[in-house]
Amino acid sequence: MDIPRRLVAEFCGTAFLLAAVVGSGIMAERLSGGNAAIALLANTIATGAALAVLISSLGPLSGAHFNPAVTLYFGLKREIPPWLAIAYVAVQMAGAPAGVCLAHAMFGTDIFEVSQKLRQGPAQALSEFVATLGLIGTIASAVRFRPGLTPFLVGLYITAAYWFTASTSFANPAVTFARALTNSFAGIAPRSAPAFVTAQFAAAIVGYLVFGWLFAAQDNRHPVPQG
Repeated sequence: MDIPRRLVAEFCGTAFLLAAVVGSGIMAERLSGGNAAIALLANTIATGAALAVLISSLGPLSGAHFNPAVTLYFGLKREIPPWLAIAYVAVQMAGAPAGVCLAHAMFGTDIFEVSQKLRQGPAQALSEFVATLGLIGTIASAVRFRPGLTPFLVGLYITAAYWFTASTSFANPAVTFARALTNSFAGIAPRSAPAFVTAQFAAAIVGYLVFGWLFAAQDNRHPVPQG
């Protein structure tokens, strides 16, 4: 177990994910002429594509979590020891704002910002619960039945969830924290973030319970080679 490489992979993957989310949001906002639907579509495509590439590239090193909720899910399944899960979350939380700062630097905006975009209310929190639960379910089923397709299934799910959830599917506590640090298209006001993060972690726990039961009956009948 090469711990330094795992942690660097998680840091870099999370940073590049946020650079893709925020950078594409800035580019989309500048080029869309005020058309929010076009801006969101561009942001969606860039994010889904980046996820597929990052998971494919870094998955063999760290598992490509890039997400504290995903790390919690695998920790509850005891597929990652608690001390390593804590280390993963620490580097994810460091990598996410680094990616935001990188995006700001590339587009010549202020490196440090605070978002003013409110995303509040029960519908937003429910959307984040649904988005994260769906992400956990996608990962759980993919690693069980179609491990080679995991990067693409995750990328496609997030691409879809951008559009079928009212919150545009953050589905990631590190992403939520970091997007509070950009006053751009992808931002979220800091006071809106706690409800998002609470819903995301709750979904990870529910996902562990639901999908652990759902796929347990399949383990012996449809074994999938691991590695």
